[in-house]
Amino acid sequence: MLDELFKQDGQTLCELERRAPMTRFGVMKHLRVLAKAGLVVTRRRGREKLHFLNAVPIRLVHDRWVSKYAAPWAATLSDLKHRLEDQTMEKVFEIYIKTTPEGLWDAITNPELRRMYQFGAAIMSDWTPGSRYELLVGERNLVIAEGENLEVDPPRRLVQSLNALWNDDVKSVGTSRVTWEIQPIGDSCRLTVTHDQLREDAKEGLFGGWMMVLSGLKTLLETGEELTTPGSVQYMRAEEQGLPHAQSFHGARSAE
Repeated sequence: MLDELFKQDGQTLCELERRAPMTRFGVMKHLRVLAKAGLVVTRRRGREKLHFLNAVPIRLVHDRWVSKYAAPWAATLSDLKHRLEDQTMEKVFEIYIKTTPEGLWDAITNPELRRMYQFGAAIMSDWTPGSRYELLVGERNLVIAEGENLEVDPPRRLVQSLNALWNDDVKSVGTSRVTWEIQPIGDSCRLTVTHDQLREDAKEGLFGGWMMVLSGLKTLLETGEELTTPGSVQYMRAEEQGLPHAQSFHGARSAE
């Protein structure tokens, strides 16, 4: 089931049934198990119920058990995964974080907290509907992404357009949309990030970093520590070598 959703995300039960060597009941049973484990997320689109691969729990297992012992190999395998073809128009990521909705909203909108888990990038905005936002890195405030806050409903929902600028490949794709949805569950929050309105030729570099970002967000809020990921390693190496951040985010521009 996971392999089929990796090949083509957002499939209906009927589509998965045609691809699986089992009965409709068997497919439903497998999907229930995967949904309970948090590896599959469902979304309604009219009368259809679509199933999406949620790769965040897989990334968390990697971060906890693999990266400590084999970070270089794990980074290589992660890069290989993202180079595989994916023609989907929508990506859905879901994660549970032990925090309050207010604390989670603050971590999403606070520049310094955002910098700690999104590869050194701070976010700047006045957080009003229709306002602008920018993701900035480095002393020169290099703009690696920008867009508009389409919906601002703290601490529940944030919808933003996204114009990625960190390299020429993502710049050529144009505008997509990112939706952050926060739902309190007991002493935790379920955070669902939906990246949609993606063109069919969108590069993996545009949406492939969400697993690392959300894993870092969870680690920061639950432990107060920063999580080392391939993206953060790239950023740290640029700083250690004294390189302009434009060499890590080729194609970005300065806000100055």
